[in-house]
Amino acid sequence: MNWANESSAREFILLGFSDRPWLQMPLFVLLLISYTFTIFGNVSIMMVCILDPKLHTPMYFFLTNLSILDLCYTTSTVPHMLTNICRNKKTISYGGCVAQLIIFLALGATECLLLAVMSFDRYVAVCKPLHYVVIMNHWFCVRVVTFSWFTGFGNSVLQSSLTLNMPRCGRQEVDHFFCEVPALLKLSCADTKPIESELFFFSVLILLIPVTLILISYGFIAQAVLRIRSAEGRRKAFGTCGSHMVVVSLFFGTGIYMYLQPPSSTSKDWGKMVSLFYGIITPMLNPLIYSLRNKDMKEAFKRVMPKIFFCKNGYLFLRESERERESKHK
Repeated sequence: MNWANESSAREFILLGFSDRPWLQMPLFVLLLISYTFTIFGNVSIMMVCILDPKLHTPMYFFLTNLSILDLCYTTSTVPHMLTNICRNKKTISYGGCVAQLIIFLALGATECLLLAVMSFDRYVAVCKPLHYVVIMNHWFCVRVVTFSWFTGFGNSVLQSSLTLNMPRCGRQEVDHFFCEVPALLKLSCADTKPIESELFFFSVLILLIPVTLILISYGFIAQAVLRIRSAEGRRKAFGTCGSHMVVVSLFFGTGIYMYLQPPSSTSKDWGKMVSLFYGIITPMLNPLIYSLRNKDMKEAFKRVMPKIFFCKNGYLFLRESERERESKHK
């Protein structure tokens, strides 16, 4: 094998919308804006949840983890997508593809489990308020979040191994924007049905079981809320859970569409758009959903942001900490 063949064997070509050049610039602008908002929104939520003592509760501990997930989730794919759109040769190395596949799968699976944990937190808060502090104690929260992260990465290693071990017979052209299981399976020159069955089993565990638990939790929550006599109490309870349900619907709806049906039955262009939605648009919307629909979060922003930034002559500046001021005086 000569050097050119070795080089081509160690990389994939990401086609994306290469057959539609007129879409390149609008897609670049959409990705850049979405990624910018994702970074700003999720970093803001993390800062506020960490710096405001009133948000040091299980709900906001889970929300901080969700923001970290979304930030890493988009960073694993979007920067490379932006770079590829600007290049004539849209490639990714084999190692880069493997890393992208493992990280994307791991963080996606972890988010599924974390959303289920967040629904359990809301169930305890609404249905068992007197036992909330005992059940949702600090060590329990740390353990369930750790379990979610480890399970997500374990699932990713299994699914990635099954996908990457399929023979490709020299095929390099991935009809997608990034390395994802359905797109990589289409490169295989062997029968993929046995592998698809195994991947379907893992997807059911990661997608359907959490979403079933979420629906059960919200069924109990709805019963408890309907028993509340006060209209204000019902409104507050539904408001607390409403933002979580919006996130669940967006994330699980698109994820189930992509991973719980055979890759061959998925329209290639529609599959790309769905992947863009749950991989990029949903992480951008999460901070907006949680901040705009959450009264505690909006009040925390008002308390924390003036301590970090200040405005002078129309410009925004980072406020110095007490320690920095003391060092300057010395």
